[in-house]
Amino acid sequence: MAEVTIRDLRKAYGALEVLHGVNVDIADGQFVVLVGPSGCGKSTLLRMIAGLEGVSAGTISIGPRVVNNLPPSDRDIAMVFQNYALYPHKTVAANMGFALKMARMDKAEIDSRVARAADILGLKPYLARYPRELSGGQRQRVAMGRAIVRNPQVFLFDEPLSNLDAKLRVQMRAEIRELHQRLATTTVYVTHDQIEAMTMADRIVVMRDGHIAQIGAPLELYDRPANAFVAGFIGSPAMNLLDGVVERDGAGVAVRAGENLLPVPDGPGLEAGRKVIYGIRPEDLALAEDGIAATVAVVEPTGSETHVVLRISGRDLVAVFRERHAFHPGDVIHLAPQAGKVHVFDAASGDRIG
Repeated sequence: MAEVTIRDLRKAYGALEVLHGVNVDIADGQFVVLVGPSGCGKSTLLRMIAGLEGVSAGTISIGPRVVNNLPPSDRDIAMVFQNYALYPHKTVAANMGFALKMARMDKAEIDSRVARAADILGLKPYLARYPRELSGGQRQRVAMGRAIVRNPQVFLFDEPLSNLDAKLRVQMRAEIRELHQRLATTTVYVTHDQIEAMTMADRIVVMRDGHIAQIGAPLELYDRPANAFVAGFIGSPAMNLLDGVVERDGAGVAVRAGENLLPVPDGPGLEAGRKVIYGIRPEDLALAEDGIAATVAVVEPTGSETHVVLRISGRDLVAVFRERHAFHPGDVIHLAPQAGKVHVFDAASGDRIG
């Protein structure tokens, strides 16, 4: 195992720069997820760690070694791809042991490593089968087994669950997390799915347009996003974000958003007249007799929760209720943000205030 250190990493294709001075520290044994929308640079960063993309500037270190100029085979990493990349004409056992065979490892050692990985992943009954005889989840386990047998310092996962159905994705992300807990190998995992990031990561790296928007533990990013982009990206349903202006009077401070005056805790940076973005998570809106009037637009029962899309002064926001309510489109209800749960961001920069 080893730590991964990335310093001022840049990637350019001609005049187009897609990574802009990225810095990340990944501790030994940590499970780090790179997350962000399509085109943010997360897969490019992973491929640079793997050695599949060249470095335009900056350094990548695995353990004490700078690996910028090392080929993938010399970096002591193993990568699991989105499309499994299995050899269709080889059995499960042959697929899992192929890299070891190419490295001219002793056959007894190959068989031992394959058997151990198959035992960990529940693949022993399938070792003689071919990929076409396996389900999607079983193929993904074979791809993981092929990585495990190499006993690398670092595992790299490039959106490995995106080809699976929703139920299997939930099962496989739990299996990958359990695998990490057993092996304790440093892991870098790329996904566009923030639910995967929240449920799997020790630390999350949120990327946007080739920059890092925030790095932190999942609940740290959820409870205290550094900027409006992270606030809107982390969480499902997403945080409600409303443009507004700070107002002050003898009673305290609030944010004027359209016709509504929204309460905020007083603090530094909330000068009267400042343009801000007011953020409140859907589950932090509660029914109130004298709260903000909102018109029900859509009701989405999920079983354990009810998601309600509401209109306030021509703007949409979402509220989530654990209790069951008989809401109907066109109903007018009143909501109040829970005290201490409000987030305020600067309208120009998007950065958190306070």
